Amino acid sequence: MDEIRLSVNAANELSPTASDAIQKAHGELEEPAENPTKYAVHLGNAKGVIVGDNARQWNTFWELPKSVRRLLIVLLVAVLVVGSGFVVVRWVVPLFAPIYKTTFLIDAAEGDLASVVGALSTVVGNSGEHDSQSLRSFGGDCGSDDNTTQLVGFGTGNRQEIADAARSVRQGTKATLQRGIVEAVSDFTAPLSLEARQVNRIIVVTRHGKDACDPDDEFVQTQIRDRVAAAGLTIEFRFIGYQVDDNDDDRLTKLAAQLKTQEPTFTKSPEALKRALAWFTTIEPVLRSSQSVVNVLNPTVDKLNSATEALKNGRFDLADTAMAEARDAVVDIEIKDLDGRTSSADAVRLRDMAVRLRTLQAAVIEAADALLGSARSGRNLTEPLAVYTKAADAYNAEARNMTDALTSLRAQGPGGTQ
Repeated sequence: MDEIRLSVNAANELSPTASDAIQKAHGELEEPAENPTKYAVHLGNAKGVIVGDNARQWNTFWELPKSVRRLLIVLLVAVLVVGSGFVVVRWVVPLFAPIYKTTFLIDAAEGDLASVVGALSTVVGNSGEHDSQSLRSFGGDCGSDDNTTQLVGFGTGNRQEIADAARSVRQGTKATLQRGIVEAVSDFTAPLSLEARQVNRIIVVTRHGKDACDPDDEFVQTQIRDRVAAAGLTIEFRFIGYQVDDNDDDRLTKLAAQLKTQEPTFTKSPEALKRALAWFTTIEPVLRSSQSVVNVLNPTVDKLNSATEALKNGRFDLADTAMAEARDAVVDIEIKDLDGRTSSADAVRLRDMAVRLRTLQAAVIEAADALLGSARSGRNLTEPLAVYTKAADAYNAEARNMTDALTSLRAQGPGGTQ
C-alpha cells in the first residue's frame, strides 16, 4: 500500500509542463480562462473534426471556381423567378380578371352620329362596376390606317372616360364596318390582356348594314368570322342597327347569322336606340347572372329531393352524391356580378332574390345533413324529414318567384313579347 501511495505522489509531483499536457489531453480544462480566446480552436480550414474518444467524422470539400459559383447562383435565381412567375400567371392574375369585357363599336360614318353619341354617353354610366370596357369607332377612307380607332382601351372604372371620348368622335366618310369589327376582335387579344371570366362581347351600333369598301358581302362575313375564330376566344356580338336603310337590313342579319349570334335589333328613333343600348349594356347582364344562379342551384336541390326518397330505402350512396353536388354548387361569381349592377330597380330586385336563393339552399343542405345523420344512426326520420321538406319548399317557392321575374323582364327586351 505504501508503494502505491508513493507512486501516486510521484505522479502528482510531475513537472507543471507534463501535468498541463495530461490535463489538456483528457479535456480537463473546464475552468473558463481569463482570456476567452486564449484556448479557442479555429476550424475554418479544417478537413475533419474528431468529437469524443471513439467518434469519427469525415468532411469532404469541393472547391468550385468562382465563375461556376456565380453561374449556379444565377440559375437558382432564374428558377425562382420563373417559378414565382408561373404561380402569378396561373393562379394570381386570373383573380383580377373582369367578369365582363365589353367593346362599344360605334359607326362614325355619315348619318346621325349625335344621337349615337348621346345614347352611349347616357347608358355607359349605368354599366356594371366590375365590367372592363373599351370604345372603338369606325368610319373613314378605304385603306386608311385611321378608318377605325380605339378611343379608350379596356379597363374598369372608365365609364366617364368612354362618355367623354364618345363626345369627341368626329364624323367619318365611309362605313368601314369590316375593319372596325376585325380590329375590335384584335383588341381582346392584345398583350397582357385578361380574358373575361364569363363574357367577352362587342356591342356594335351602326347606321349601315354593309361595308362601304368591299361590296362582296360573303367575303366580308367570312373575313370577320375567320378573325373571330383565330382569336381563340368566345366573343358574343350584339348588333344595333340605327336608321339602317331597309335594303341593308338583310346584310346585317346575315352577318349576325355568320357569327352565330342573335339577330340585330333595328331602331329608327333616338329614344328607341337608347332603350336598345341600355338593354344590352345594363339589363341583359343582370338577366344572365340571375339565370345562372337558378341554373346552378335548382338542379342540385332537385337531386336532394330525390335523395330523401332514396334514404328511406337505405341508399346512402345516392344521398352522399347529391350532398356533394349541392355543396359544389357555387354561385359567388354570379352574385358578385349582380352586386356591381345596382343601377336599376330591376337589378336590385334580382340581386336580392339571388342572395335569398343562395341562403335558402344553404338551409336545405343543412337540413339534408341532419336527415342523413338520423338515417345512418337508425333514428326515426319523421322530424328531420319535416324540417327538410319545409326548407326545400321555401327554396322552391323563391325559385319560382325568381323564374317568373326573369321571364317578365326578358319579355321587355328586344324581340320579347309582353
